[in-house]
Amino acid sequence: MKTKYALKLVVSAISFGMVLSVPAFGQETASQDMRQAGHEMKQAGSDTEMAAKDAFHGTERATEDTTITAEVKTKLATDKEVKASEIHVNTRGGVVTLYGNVLSPEMAQHAAQLAEQTKGVKSVDNKLMVISSSRTD
Repeated sequence: MKTKYALKLVVSAISFGMVLSVPAFGQETASQDMRQAGHEMKQAGSDTEMAAKDAFHGTERATEDTTITAEVKTKLATDKEVKASEIHVNTRGGVVTLYGNVLSPEMAQHAAQLAEQTKGVKSVDNKLMVISSSRTD
């Protein structure tokens, strides 16, 4: 009888101990979940910051490219040796691309030199085509 009573007492004590320990396990899980959520929020903030910086730098680069294009077009339009109406200018990442038609190889080379001398230009991709004067009519 004493053994049966002792067994009931031990089982009750173990059960009671388990009931008391459940909130501690729950708190540990909740604490881990909160730390994980905090880490994920910090990462999301960092990702947002990097995206904003990328957008800023992309916009800044696009503005610089637009300025370069305008300056090259102005040089071509005001230069007496170049027929600028047939030359198109595109700039991307500081690389100027010239395309269109010119009357001579010298005109194509001169146009490329004007572009190369423009502030901010990293290189020039000269895709100008030389056509005969009879085709420009």
